[in-house]
Amino acid sequence: MQQAVFGGGCFWCVEAVFLQLLGVEKVVSGYAGGLTVNPTYEQICDGDTQHAEVIQIHFNESQISFSQLLDVFFATHDPTTLNRQGNDVGTQYRSVIYYQNELQQQEAQQRIDELKAEGLNIVTELSPMPSFYPAEDYHQNFFARNPNQGYCNFSIPPKLMKLRSKFQDLLKSE
Repeated sequence: MQQAVFGGGCFWCVEAVFLQLLGVEKVVSGYAGGLTVNPTYEQICDGDTQHAEVIQIHFNESQISFSQLLDVFFATHDPTTLNRQGNDVGTQYRSVIYYQNELQQQEAQQRIDELKAEGLNIVTELSPMPSFYPAEDYHQNFFARNPNQGYCNFSIPPKLMKLRSKFQDLLKSE
């Protein structure tokens, strides 16, 4: 089992997207990239910890590649807006890839370079994997457990529609 760690705004949104993919066995919402050890959600929301809301993806590389995960990541959030995704503003919502090894670093940098060559102003941070802290239990699999929550109803369906229209061949069967 391989791992990838991405931040693309609120982890509820990013988690809901990646849980739909073939070969993704598990997604853990959490925090990474900051100074505070074992931060709480409240500390993250204050924006003082320097952590980003991220997801840790556990995936089977024989079913989905890191490159395919990157395709989905860049297509389902805005990698051109610094420290913001929609109404979520702050460094905790930054676009970030925390690579696990040199190959992930190279693939991610190549994808960023390709997008920049297409004229996009990519602000996605690319950094080595720091300590990862799982978010509180109530954040895990949040959308599936809270489909009628207001924020979820507003933010997540457009991302899932984009996923389904662009990556039908990567989706788990329902």
